[in-house]
Amino acid sequence: MSLSTQDIEHLNNHFRGIPPEEIISWAILYGSKSVVTTNFRPYEVAILNAVTEVKSDIPVIWCDTGYNTRNTYKHAEELISGLNLNIKLYVPTQTTAHRDAVMGIPDIDDPRHKEFTEQVKLEPFRRAMAEYKPDVWFTNLRKGQTALRDKLNILSLSEEGVLKVSPFYHWNDTRLDAYLNARGLPNEHNYFDPTKVLENRECGLHT
Repeated sequence: MSLSTQDIEHLNNHFRGIPPEEIISWAILYGSKSVVTTNFRPYEVAILNAVTEVKSDIPVIWCDTGYNTRNTYKHAEELISGLNLNIKLYVPTQTTAHRDAVMGIPDIDDPRHKEFTEQVKLEPFRRAMAEYKPDVWFTNLRKGQTALRDKLNILSLSEEGVLKVSPFYHWNDTRLDAYLNARGLPNEHNYFDPTKVLENRECGLHT
């Protein structure tokens, strides 16, 4: 991608208030290889619906930690089927049962928590990105989720130079609820991320 910092700042100002579908259409036309990532957390259905309405066959990368709730797995299956997602599943190289036996889920203050996060989230994500090599990465990052995400915007660049596109960045839960209700889309709030523990803690993918 050849966007400069000034280009991204200009586009972020322009895209604020623009419908997500228009932002997505621009990004897909601008890039040559796009992906969308998901963990089927609350409101993920919004980005999945919006992106697949523009590009129905876009690869949907799901890095499953193996620690999702029963509700999340059922919600994932509902969306995979209902939206006809081109799902690409990535899982840790070690099974959850094996890890539970030797490590469990370390507390965030435990030195092993870094290794745990590497195993269940970061390594599968790097593997996925290395295989697909996207230049555009759609996410559902939103302002107010974490301190780090408050410093991002609709468009931002990853350390690898991939253009991250978050069309719903400035949307709050109330606005997203209206979006889902208008389209009859399901949501699921019974979600657990073992690498974050606290809702306002960064998961590691966007640092």
